[in-house]
Amino acid sequence: MCRNGCVSVRTNIDLDDELVTQAFRYAKVKTKRELVHLALREFIDHHRRKDVRELFGQVEIDPKYDYKALRTTED
Repeated sequence: MCRNGCVSVRTNIDLDDELVTQAFRYAKVKTKRELVHLALREFIDHHRRKDVRELFGQVEIDPKYDYKALRTTED
């Protein structure tokens, strides 16, 4: 699992059983280890995303861009 020469760390943690039970309902994993790794990856991904407000003034949108034209309707 560890990449780029990092060291895997073994640790013992006390997890809230109710949170773990709820998390297993949503996650497609089989072990607590996989569940914790998934949670850590999602936490990191969430915090790496740029806040759209930080992009204000840095992106120029074509005034002719029609986002509604990209929508498809299925009758």
